[in-house]
Amino acid sequence: MSSRAQPLLPAVDQARQRSEDALAQMATHQQRLAKAEQQLLELRRYRLEYAAGGEGPLSVSALLNRQSFVDRIDQAIVQQTAEISRLQRQFEQVRAHWHHAHARESALGSVVDRYVEEERRAADRHEQAEMDERMQYRRTR
Repeated sequence: MSSRAQPLLPAVDQARQRSEDALAQMATHQQRLAKAEQQLLELRRYRLEYAAGGEGPLSVSALLNRQSFVDRIDQAIVQQTAEISRLQRQFEQVRAHWHHAHARESALGSVVDRYVEEERRAADRHEQAEMDERMQYRRTR
């Protein structure tokens, strides 16, 4: 391992851990958002079924009760839509955090890779120079 790269390894490990943590957090928020969207779909489906009504004539009080219940479902739909908007904003923030953490991890990894490659090339040049020197020494003998 490169003497220049060695001190960066703890930072690379830490950046990798932060990226993984951010990815797990993003997955959690994505699941919450999907669950909220599913609940909204269920509310809308239930509203359609309930608003379609039953069979036969209804009394005025039954009709008013039905309308009141549909109004409450409509309120729940509005609240659920607002909740989805809030969860979408949170998800975008978490995704941006992951993107930043992942970019940092990649950047640090690239620096370490470059240092290791530079050291390998320097070792190759050194080895080639030694071989050239040995060959020169053999020719002069």
